[in-house]
Amino acid sequence: MTSKATTVEEYLAALPEDRRTALMAVRAEILKNLPDGYEEGIQYGMIGYFVPHRLYPAGYHCNPKEPLPYMALASQKNYMSLYMMCVYEGQSEEAFRAAWAATGKKLDMGKSCVRFRKVDDLALDVIGEWIRNVPVKNFVTSYEAGRRR
Repeated sequence: MTSKATTVEEYLAALPEDRRTALMAVRAEILKNLPDGYEEGIQYGMIGYFVPHRLYPAGYHCNPKEPLPYMALASQKNYMSLYMMCVYEGQSEEAFRAAWAATGKKLDMGKSCVRFRKVDDLALDVIGEWIRNVPVKNFVTSYEAGRRR
């Protein structure tokens, strides 16, 4: 579900209380672990975390007017989603899946999309670790290398 909100506060305020509470808890974990340089805002109708144009003027190749997306947090129709491009940076996706499995929690994941219905479904410590371990410079370098392939 794409939101028409223009601020994170508007996005959260428009949600039912249970979803708002869940997304606020995940957001707090993201903000606690987000490396310096990334910014939070609304991107593609979701709460987005991105490399601002002042650090990466080229922006996102699909739409250079948009800053380079790093993560997103969204309330969808049947679940909530955490889009974690950082799963593919540094450590492997297999390492992410193994770290998650070690928590005993079930992982519902597509490509970079972790789906959940309540905060207790998430391994927040694993999420925090992956977020924390990808500084802006590394993310941009990896993004550019991927674009050259």
